[in-house]
Formats: sequence, C-alpha cells, structure tokens
Amino acid sequence: MSTLPNPNNITFSDDLPPFLEYQGQDSFFGGSPPLSQAVGYIVVLGFGALFSVITTCLVMMEKYFGSGKEITSESFNTAGRMIKTGLTASVIVSQWTWAATLLQSSNVAWAYGVSGPFWYASGATIQVLLFGVLAISLKKVAPSAHTVCEIVNARWGRTAHKTFLFFSFAANIIVTSMLLLGGAATVEALTGVDYRLASFLIPWGVILYTASGGLKATFLASYIHTVIIFAVLITMIFVVYVKVYSSDQIYAFLDQTVSYTQEDCEFIFSSGDKSFYEKGTYACGPVSGNNSGSYLTMLSADGLMFGIINIVGNFGTVFVDQSYWQSAIAARPSSAARGYLLGGICWFAIPFSLATSLGLASTALQLPITASEAGAGLVPPAVATHLLGDSGAVLILVMLFMAIVSTGSAESIAVSSLVAYDIYREYFNPDATGAQILKVSRIVIVVFGLFMGCFSLALFEIGLNLGWVYLFMGVVIGSAVAPLWFMMTWKGASGTGAVIAAWSGLVLALTAWLVAAQIQSGEITVATLGSNEVMLTGNLVAIFTSAIIHVVYSMFIDKTDYDFSELDKNITLVEQDMSGLGAEQQDPEELDKAYKWISRRGYVLTLLLIFIWPLASVPAGKFTESYFAFWVLIAIAWGFGAAIVITVLPLLESQDEILTVLGGMFGACCGKKKDSTEEEEVPLSKEVGDEEDVVKKVDEEGEVEVVAEA
Repeated sequence: MSTLPNPNNITFSDDLPPFLEYQGQDSFFGGSPPLSQAVGYIVVLGFGALFSVITTCLVMMEKYFGSGKEITSESFNTAGRMIKTGLTASVIVSQWTWAATLLQSSNVAWAYGVSGPFWYASGATIQVLLFGVLAISLKKVAPSAHTVCEIVNARWGRTAHKTFLFFSFAANIIVTSMLLLGGAATVEALTGVDYRLASFLIPWGVILYTASGGLKATFLASYIHTVIIFAVLITMIFVVYVKVYSSDQIYAFLDQTVSYTQEDCEFIFSSGDKSFYEKGTYACGPVSGNNSGSYLTMLSADGLMFGIINIVGNFGTVFVDQSYWQSAIAARPSSAARGYLLGGICWFAIPFSLATSLGLASTALQLPITASEAGAGLVPPAVATHLLGDSGAVLILVMLFMAIVSTGSAESIAVSSLVAYDIYREYFNPDATGAQILKVSRIVIVVFGLFMGCFSLALFEIGLNLGWVYLFMGVVIGSAVAPLWFMMTWKGASGTGAVIAAWSGLVLALTAWLVAAQIQSGEITVATLGSNEVMLTGNLVAIFTSAIIHVVYSMFIDKTDYDFSELDKNITLVEQDMSGLGAEQQDPEELDKAYKWISRRGYVLTLLLIFIWPLASVPAGKFTESYFAFWVLIAIAWGFGAAIVITVLPLLESQDEILTVLGGMFGACCGKKKDSTEEEEVPLSKEVGDEEDVVKKVDEEGEVEVVAEA
C-alpha cells in the first residue's frame, strides 16, 4: 500500500486499471516467470524435434509418393524453381516474421501509440512489394542463379563479389542475432530457462530439418509456422477487442493513461513511501512529441522518426538478405511477382494487427512494464499473460518459436548457399560435384547454428537488446541496397562504382553515427548510440550516400552499357537440373507482362502505405472514439483476411500434388507398386549454349533414351 500523496484519489481495482494485483510491483515479470522451466524446454526442444520429424516426413512422402526425385544440390538450394504463388507468399510471410515483428512492433506501440504499429508494418512491407520487381528481373536475366552474389560475380567480377559477400553475410548474421536476442530473452522471462542456454538450444530446432531437407523442407515448415502464427494472432485480436474489452474501452483507458500527472504516476508506481517511477520508464502521463500528448494519433514525432529508420533499415535486410533472393529463385516465374505482392500484403497484418491489440493494450491497462522490458520485447507476453494467464504466455511462446525457427531456417539455408556456391565452388573447388555441394551446404547449416548461439551471447554481454540491433541494422548493410537494385535494373551500373559506393557508404554511415552520438550526448556509449536521432542519421547516410556515389561514378567516370542477355551465360548449374528453366517458364512475353504487373502494383501500394494513408490520418489529429473504432476494424479485418488467404491458397494450389501423394500412400498400403516400365519424363542435362529442350525416358534396364526434342 502506497503512502505517497494521491491528489486525484486514484484507486486500484480488480477489474479496471490500475490493477490491484500489480500495486507495488516495479516491473511486470519481476524475475518470477509465469511458466515452469519444463514448459520452456518442451517448446524449445520438443517443438524443434517435432517439426524436424514432420517436415522430414513430408519431404520424404513427396519424394517417394509424389515426384520421385532424389534430393540434389540444385533441389536442396532452389526447391526445383517451381514453387507456386500461395506457398511463395506463405514463405515470404514466414521469412519476414522475425522475433522483432512480434515483439518490437508492440514495443513501439507501447512507446508511441497507434503510429508505432502502422510505421512498423508499412515501413517493412514496401521492401517486399518492391523486391517483387527484382524477383521478376532475376527470372528475366539470371534464371539459373543460386545466390545474389553469384549474379554480382557474373556481372561485375570478383572484387564486387567479395564486397557483396561481406554485406550478405552481415545481413544474415544481424537478422539471426535479432531472432536469438528476442527469442532467448522471452524464453527466459516466461519460463526461467537461462538465456545463454536458450541461445544455444533454439537453433537446433532449425538445424535438424533444414540440414535434412534443404529449401523445400524450409518452405513446407514455413507454411505450418505461418498458419500457427496467424492462429495465435487472431486469438489475441479476438481476446483484446471482442472477448474482454472493446475498442471504446481501450480508447477510454488510453485517454486515462495520458491524463495522469507526475504525482499520479509516482503514486501508481510506488511501494510504501517510496516511488520507483521515472519518466520514460513506464507508460504513464502524456507522450512526449505526440499531438495532445496522446497515444491515439498519427502525429507523433518519435513515431515518424522510427518509421523512417524502419524504412531505410529494412531495405537492407530484404535487398541484401540472400534468403529473399533464394525465395525468388525458387518461385515459378509466373508466381514470383504475385507471391511477393500477396506475401507483403498478408505480412502487413502481423505487426499492424498484433501491436494494435497487444501493444496498445499494454499502455491502456497500465501494466507495470518497464522500458527495459519493452526494449527486450516483453510487451506481448506481458499482456497475453495478464489476459489469459499461463495459457497466454504459452501461446506467445509458441508463436515466437514459430517465428524464430521459420526465419532461422531461411537464414541457415541462405548462408549455406552462399558458402557452398560463392566460396567453396568459386574459390576452392570450381569443379565441385552436386554431392560435394550438398555436403558443404549441410555442414554449414550446423556450423552457422552453433556460431550464432555464441554470437548472440556476445551481444548479450555487450548489453545490446533486440530494439538496439533492430535500429542499427541499416547502418551496417544499407549501403549495399542501391548497388544491388541498379545491378538488376540499370544497364549503366558500374561494377567499380558499386564497390566504391558500398564501402564508402558504410564508412560514412559509421562515422556519421558515431559523430551524431558525440554531438547529441557528449559521449559515445551503447545507450547514446541507440537513440532514435543517432540511429536515423546513420541509416540515412548509409543508403543515400551509397546511391549518390554509385550513380555519379556510373554516369561520369565509368560509363558502361551492359548487355543483360549475357548475364545468365556466366552462371553455370552443377547437376544441370533444368527444372523451372524450360521454354515455357522463360517466355519473354510472359516475363515482361509479369514485370509490368508487379511494377505498377508495387509502386502504387508503396505510395499508399508510406504517403497517402498517413497523410489521410493527419487531419484527424487525435483520433475520436469512432475513428479509433474504424482503425481497429481495419486491423481486425486485415488480420482475419490475411489468415484465410495464407492458410487456404497454398492448399488449393497444391491439391493435385497432395492428392498424388495421398494416392501413392494408399497404393503402398494396398500393396500396389509403381509400374517399372512407366515412362518418366524429366529434363535432360543442360549443356552450355544449348537452348533446346530435350525429353528422355527411363527404360526397363534403367538406360536413358532421348525421345523428343523441342
């Protein structure tokens, strides 16, 4: 019971905020996790093993009862280049749903109000929409590619190749670091499992099935993970705005939160005659930099600043991350554009809808969540635990684990491809066989998982959390964005200019970042380097100086006129697997149509999300009750719509393959065998310079006979 002055007669209640159960608590979790360690081990180890078994079984079933094809290095790293729209979209959603998507999005809602979820979602959606343009460009000019760095090497040579290998690895390491930082902190807060142990255990769930089945296994697992994430998302939206509260109640609670004076906040966050309240530590009182000091407005200076950092930083983690290039490589040409567009639209719902519910509820309900807890990504588990008890904590833990392993598997297979094709094959064994590539890929997946466990521990010890690394990523990899875009879309882009731009942009960004911290705070520490203004400076310098340097160098110093038709000739396959590379898939007219289709829609949606929507919200100022109700309705509808599309579409598109596998299983159970004389039509090896399609069949003795030529 607090004995401090209470001028406005604030009362604690069991039903309304501030809640009696939290009176005197200086933090929400306070070092006592709601779940036992056993639950943590079951989720981290049990789910990892379970999904490894399920995914491996699905891959084996497809192999023996479906396509009948062996796992080669090409299929391991490209999934046969024939993934359809629905699964491509599902994979994009899964890859782009980091621990930060679930945790950091609610953190910015806790800090800035309604603008936080919007800027997180829109600022990280446009990159996926625009990457669809690069995906089709890749299908047009480099359909045989395995990695983005392979394309760099084919166009600009080895110096550029080594440069962009550095940035690609940096992107993979930063993304995986955020997965483990957010995941380990949440596992420890909810279950008490030591974060150091969690950092080592979490990657094993990824390592097992990724090393076993490759990219196809990653895609199948990603679909399952995405479905589970959306199921939990819908549950949380329903609980906050339908089952327990309404939008009108949350609106009233948010108004109440910002109405408190300094004395009120000191009374609420106190124990006995001592208050532990400090401005900025808890969500209490007016929000600095927001219109009317309210959480219910898009006019937020810090929210806008976060949005700009988010936009710039996420260009790096999409355009420079091999996993997105790999998804483009794996998709059918006809599916790549639609898959990325649909994936981006559906992904928007996850941070927007989740943070609009759990993130805003955290401030509305006056939960004793500290700034350090929010920065560590603990807002969603805190609200879920408050609303649903242990069940809520388990749901968030499962949701988080799905995000970690889905993105983690994509990052693992991306790193393995870069090492296998761009280091091992390029610099150590140019004549590497498919078996050798496959072996190297699997070894790298295991080694990378172990390395990231150690690296995340180092970040913990330095004192970095999820929010800090999230803001920092653009400073490191932002300078590689413009050169990679120009590489695929501009025939005048200079290779030397790309190298100079990337390294110069990085050096200038780091310099500006350090100088800004010194100017603003008078010292350089982890805390001063992590402020919004300092991070914004570094992010902007990285992406814009690089673009300017590359354009100027290409236009005035090293003028080139590259012939894109030569690009794919410099990329060679290993096993000459022509899956997805036939004449039908490489129809120039269809690819041109797809390019125009994604370009128009990608640019229009980008303008809508970054300019039109936020500008349309400006006249509203502080939202009215009805305006906020409409805002919440959009979040709910978007969440439910995305969940339905991302769950149902992949099943509808794959119904023939599913029925084939089920039929094969039924036949096996009934003792039926495949006719050994059945002709199996598969693409014959592609020879360098041979553009003809050749079909073969396997006779009874297993000999290959050419039966048709196109």
